[in-house]
Amino acid sequence: MPQLSIAPNENITYKVLHEDEHVLVVTKRSGLVTLPGLGHEKDSLLNGLFAKWGPTMQNLGAKRGYGLLHRLDKPTSGLMIAALTKSAYDVLREAFDSRTMGKFYWAVVQGEPKRTEGVVSLPIVEYQGRTKFDRTPGQKKKMARVSNSGAPSQTAYRVLATGKGASLLECRAITGRLHQVRVHMEAIGCPILGDEFYANHNIQSAAPRLALHAHRVVFAHPVTGERIDIRSPWPSDLRATLKRVGIDRPDLPAR
Repeated sequence: MPQLSIAPNENITYKVLHEDEHVLVVTKRSGLVTLPGLGHEKDSLLNGLFAKWGPTMQNLGAKRGYGLLHRLDKPTSGLMIAALTKSAYDVLREAFDSRTMGKFYWAVVQGEPKRTEGVVSLPIVEYQGRTKFDRTPGQKKKMARVSNSGAPSQTAYRVLATGKGASLLECRAITGRLHQVRVHMEAIGCPILGDEFYANHNIQSAAPRLALHAHRVVFAHPVTGERIDIRSPWPSDLRATLKRVGIDRPDLPAR
């Protein structure tokens, strides 16, 4: 067996919601980084996936991200897609790039958007190298912000429910910029509860962690063309957050 580039770690926990010989869909828990990096060389989601699919993912190589099609921020929970063959990866990569891949999030935000649904179309610029943008006291340094010099970015949203000073939204990331949903929600005056980067201290402390969950992915199977629609329920660690802001939606509908 060839040496693996990523150290396998059987102790990393995740749930498999879809698996066939071409595609894998799993749920990432909040607090788990997607990829190995400084301080997380052996405890990322990819380390966990390598424990089961190591040779298969190694075969896809670093240029194809070892099969992972996208990332989720460390505090964000929810669905992630990986390809298990090179041809499947290339087809799914094109779906991401052409924006035919549906990625939907639930977010609990401060306040209520002025419109019940809409599309936030504001360019986002990411930090370069080690220089991060100035921070507001009580926040971590921002890693991205709205700027005319940034890349075109779009997030569609709709209000599912409102409560005591907060709203439950479904957001679709039409593009895929760093911290996109978080930056766009801050930009419209509705930062996500628990966000240490883009919300003040009071909003940060309103949830035990970032109240953002990637709950649904919709795409055409890269080989059969079958419509794949995978959904993940609202995470248990955020149930109390909904209750605290007076939102009672046990069904949490999806589009």
